[in-house]
Amino acid sequence: MDAIDRSLLTELEKGLPLVSEPFDDVGKRLHISGTEILQRIQRLKETGIIRKIRARINQRQIGITANAVVAWEVPDTTVPEHYARFASFPGVSHCYLRQSVPGRWDYTLYTVHHGRSREGVLLQVRKLADMTGAKNYIVLFSTEEFKRVPAARMEEDRSVAA
Repeated sequence: MDAIDRSLLTELEKGLPLVSEPFDDVGKRLHISGTEILQRIQRLKETGIIRKIRARINQRQIGITANAVVAWEVPDTTVPEHYARFASFPGVSHCYLRQSVPGRWDYTLYTVHHGRSREGVLLQVRKLADMTGAKNYIVLFSTEEFKRVPAARMEEDRSVAA
């Protein structure tokens, strides 16, 4: 990955311009052709640096206002197939495994859910609990959104750009 690739990733994080030839537009900013932009994107995709390019939708503007993190107490942390059942459940956008704090916070698995209503999200969570046999969990609904950006930011993370 060279300096142009890093600059390209920075441009792509900002989003594609809504013009008839967006890759030509990005290419002009980087002083290369739109064709080279596409070739670089393809290479970055093939090497796994770019996973996908997609639209970022403002969920709240389309009515998806109920967002929750669910902390699950999953006693056996040695069975990856068990976690796969949580991760593959429709409606789960993120799934993480973390260390518990024994006796204070015994939750080890976290899922993130989004829906049009709290009731809908709670129904989703109950179905997941029934499917997995999980008995102990806590649903934490968000009350306000302060920041929502992709996790990796080329401009913020100097270690990625170095």
